[in-house]
Amino acid sequence: MQGKDDVERPGGIPAGRAIGLAGLVEYQPGAIVSREIARTKGGTVTLFAFDAGQGLSEHTAPFDAIVNVVEGEAEITVGGKPASPIAGQVVLMPANVPHAVQAKVRFKMMLLMLRD
Repeated sequence: MQGKDDVERPGGIPAGRAIGLAGLVEYQPGAIVSREIARTKGGTVTLFAFDAGQGLSEHTAPFDAIVNVVEGEAEITVGGKPASPIAGQVVLMPANVPHAVQAKVRFKMMLLMLRD
């Protein structure tokens, strides 16, 4: 019988357990892989795995977003200013400000999209 602690949330995340983020999304050669692990009216949490050299071209989003680098290193450009976050660092991407993501090496990130 399934107990309250065994209930899985969106993205297959079990409630009440410590789960390693890096293991929730896997690299694919020459690709970007994503996995949404949470969704509410207030926003989403999505994990990404970028193969080296892969990226997202410059674009804007209508909401603030926070990138948390889980593994590796990327170049994230926000409003024309580059940053090179490594594992354990975060970058804020404000709403309606152009931003881009480029994998310097294979890297994984958690994207928190914050809706109003």
